Amino acid sequence: MTRAYKESYLNKAQKTLAAMMVYAVSDLKYEPDEFFILFLQSGLVDEFGRGNPKYIAGKSGVELAREVILITIGQSVDVIPAPHFERSPVYWAAWALAYYQWYSGYSFKEIHKALPFAELLNMYSTLHEADINKFVSVADKVLIENKRESETNLSRLRKARGLSQKELAKTSGVALRMIQLYEQKQNDINKAQASSLQSLAQALGCKIEDLFE
Repeated sequence: MTRAYKESYLNKAQKTLAAMMVYAVSDLKYEPDEFFILFLQSGLVDEFGRGNPKYIAGKSGVELAREVILITIGQSVDVIPAPHFERSPVYWAAWALAYYQWYSGYSFKEIHKALPFAELLNMYSTLHEADINKFVSVADKVLIENKRESETNLSRLRKARGLSQKELAKTSGVALRMIQLYEQKQNDINKAQASSLQSLAQALGCKIEDLFE
């Protein structure tokens, strides 16, 4: 399996994400999911998830949290972090999350959709002393089930345009059965032919990447 970035950066990335969340929650008094959503909105989450050394190794968690707030809210924060001597539930949840994102290759956005930070905190009591692979196994099950149950982007965009599957097939020139298989997740639209993706995107008035899962 291809990892999100080099393993040599993993330990630092885990500590940085954990320190960011502890500072945001303990020192700045954000609710965990409230701040994590800001992280998702900031754009820094994509750089972090891709393993950009500037963010996973070149900044402290406090610096990263401050940059998130500056980008999303436009405020400069200078609150001095209090010393934290123990790994709190927030620290563990972010530490485990960073590992899982690296290990699985899922984006933080995909993970958060299925596992909000509050759900990660709920896992603390049963998993924080277990091997990290136990957490990976539990998270995998949740993500797989969520993907199975969630509506595809193709289906969502088609409905937003007021089109039936048959109408989309006629407009795009992509076979009706193929559209059905994509929406049922029996075929992976991420691996569709470029010509089919282009035709669907044109018919739906969207970008090709908007169709990807």
